Amino acid sequence: MSVVPTATRAAVAALAVAITPIGPALASDLYKPSNWSAMASDRQAEQVGDTLTVVIYESSSATNSAQTGSRKNHRVSGDARSGSTGGKSAQLNLGGEYEGSGQTGRSGKLLAQISVTVDAVLPNGDLHVAGEQVLNINGDRTFIRLKGRARRNDISRDNAIVSSRLADVMIDYDGSGFVARSGKPGAAARIFNWLGLL
Repeated sequence: MSVVPTATRAAVAALAVAITPIGPALASDLYKPSNWSAMASDRQAEQVGDTLTVVIYESSSATNSAQTGSRKNHRVSGDARSGSTGGKSAQLNLGGEYEGSGQTGRSGKLLAQISVTVDAVLPNGDLHVAGEQVLNINGDRTFIRLKGRARRNDISRDNAIVSSRLADVMIDYDGSGFVARSGKPGAAARIFNWLGLL
């Protein structure tokens, strides 16, 4: 039995490795840019389908007042004398005065929080978001609908934005139920208001 020298075996192994065809590596990449986020920050909305939290804080007030006034006064007087013993005089005063004022005011405040979805990425990088929320509480139903345009720089680290930072924003807040009905004036109040008595 012949023994193959160690050097010969090493040479044969090296030759076998050299002539073996080497194909491209087929292993999938573990790094996916779309799923990567920095370890020191939270994931923020940046593409279609991502969600974003909008903190709605809207407060508005407006007043309008007007005041008018007018005053007129006319005086007519005359004397009538007959002979040298006596006379009669007459005097007539006419006057009128008007003064009026009115004031109207309206104020409103809305505080809520709603999650919206990015439905489009605009050419300048802004995100167009839209969403709605429905709440049912003791038979009262409240609807909140929102849509607008958000800048990426205005989105906080916790993936939230204040409604006042949205551009072209439209907020629809409506409700139905007992509370909504009780907040509206009754039929008698509407009639008196139409007649100008209220």
